[in-house]
Amino acid sequence: MHGPVHHKRYDVVVIGAGSAGLAASISAARNGARTLLVDAGPSVGGELLSGLPLNACLSARGEWVVGGVVREMLDRCQAMGGLTPPYFDWRALWLVCVDPEIMKLVCPLMVAEAGVDLLLNTFAEDVIVEDGAVSGLMIHNKSGRSLVTAGVFIDCSGDADVAVRAGVLSEKGGEDDTFQPVTLIFRMQGVETGPLLDFVVAHPEHVALGESEHIAGMSKSECAGRLRAQGIPSVFFEGKSELLSRAIATGELAACGILAICPVSAARGEVSINTTRIADLDATNPDALSAALPRLIDQVWLASEFLRRSVPGFEGAMFSGLAPRIGIRETRRIVGMEVLNTADVLSGRKRPDGIGKGAHELDVHGKGKMHRREMIKDGGSYDVPFGCLVPRNMRNLLVAGRCLSATREAHGSARVMGTCMTMGQAAGTAAAMCATGQIGVSELSVGTLRDRLREQGAVLETNY
Repeated sequence: MHGPVHHKRYDVVVIGAGSAGLAASISAARNGARTLLVDAGPSVGGELLSGLPLNACLSARGEWVVGGVVREMLDRCQAMGGLTPPYFDWRALWLVCVDPEIMKLVCPLMVAEAGVDLLLNTFAEDVIVEDGAVSGLMIHNKSGRSLVTAGVFIDCSGDADVAVRAGVLSEKGGEDDTFQPVTLIFRMQGVETGPLLDFVVAHPEHVALGESEHIAGMSKSECAGRLRAQGIPSVFFEGKSELLSRAIATGELAACGILAICPVSAARGEVSINTTRIADLDATNPDALSAALPRLIDQVWLASEFLRRSVPGFEGAMFSGLAPRIGIRETRRIVGMEVLNTADVLSGRKRPDGIGKGAHELDVHGKGKMHRREMIKDGGSYDVPFGCLVPRNMRNLLVAGRCLSATREAHGSARVMGTCMTMGQAAGTAAAMCATGQIGVSELSVGTLRDRLREQGAVLETNY
């Protein structure tokens, strides 16, 4: 039997406490809205806690394209000794890398300091829709069931769970049930940077280098030398290289498009590794996602042994950590008032209704070694229009994060954490303005929203 249903009332409710939800809830609260943040898991931060770099904080030219909550979070990490200063990977990207152990402290502190009410280990069980608006959200945790009502709801679940249950149209994956691979990030400690980078200089043919337009003309060897001089343990081994191809063929390594090594902590000699993958898995299917975990763990151990055996600098390294959950690149995308498309991304399109910048390359991983990558024109950035966060025919619902309205290819660029946090800040700010002003999300003046975002540190204009 069900117990009594409790009732909670807020101005703004955010579902999902990953990077987008973190920024959305903080921004909503700072803009005067009484805000609740709900997550099914035990922590705040999502992929921010995995050891992955925060992509698209800077363009390929090294220009900052994010501000506001993102920069504040990174400043906090730096003050606590948990930030590697931004650097170029001499492939195509500027990277921002953080210590996930420090990030585990920063994320909940920022949420609490903003005055956000937080409910962890809590599931959004059902969505109540009346007359084209979400009138309530049924949530469930160990205290029982509660009905949460609000002026505006923001779906930052990644999978568009709330939006879809509310009846919003969505698309999922690609044709023939293809999905970008799920991945389990892991960490290794005691890595020696010098020997690793010396190996890159001696064998640049194994490494992704010199791909960006603005360093065209530089050979792989020259880029390897610049990487070595930089002194940061950041290496992207190519899946099609002889080194990885041989290991894949002999079963020493699972098939992969890349084996990416990024710094986590200089003090601990620790790096994160991004290489494991299971493609074409629908991560909205709990059975399939759960069954993937032991398979991915097998790949983690295989990769760690391969690195110790075959890559200089890893001989004395040890396995030191696993991401708190499986990383999901792709599930659902809503159909919104606007649809970000491939041309928008690759041309670096600027537009008057932009609420933030995207700057990550078009990046669609596939099965095995398949990996489609295309660069943004001039190494610049593009605008994410507000309409990509606004579902059609729903007065008080917004989305932010990787469930935005986009084509599959454009989504491959916009799904990364820097852009997700930018969308989150915009959605949270818009939600507060609508909830306190009692207007529908599609009625909000985007010009007024842009002015508010600028005031709060968002980057809306760039040089490229």
